[in-house]
Amino acid sequence: MKTEELYLKTIFCCMACDGDIATEEIELVKQISSEEPIFADMNVEMYMNEWISSINVNGAKFLKEYLNNLSENELTKEEQLHIVDYAIKTIEADRCIEYSEIKFFKKIRARLSISDEDILLEHPDKEDFLLPDLQVTEDPIWEDIQFNKISLNDLKP
Repeated sequence: MKTEELYLKTIFCCMACDGDIATEEIELVKQISSEEPIFADMNVEMYMNEWISSINVNGAKFLKEYLNNLSENELTKEEQLHIVDYAIKTIEADRCIEYSEIKFFKKIRARLSISDEDILLEHPDKEDFLLPDLQVTEDPIWEDIQFNKISLNDLKP
């Protein structure tokens, strides 16, 4: 998987892991995909809608596959910090941080080789995101959640 696709999939999975894709999260995708050159050649909306179809069919299995993809990629320290940054921005986008999102972040964190100190240098106020969790390995809970297609063009600029 290409690095830019992994970044985008990180954003998507962090949007979906709580069972709700908020308008603010979609606006974040629109902003990031238009401002960051790494996404310039990607059809972001197409990827998002493919992943929506897949997560609607596979549920938590989709999230597990993403975590497996994350483990399989050899990422530099900088790339890992981008993963962390995109995850945190997405989780905070709707200003409603749920435990399921923090727990999913911890699952992401467990697959990265960077240190907590590296993360805290970039995100000094995120110590809570790094605290140990009692059952980090437990599967995500997914209860027949279905998402709608995403249209980045329908959002206000």
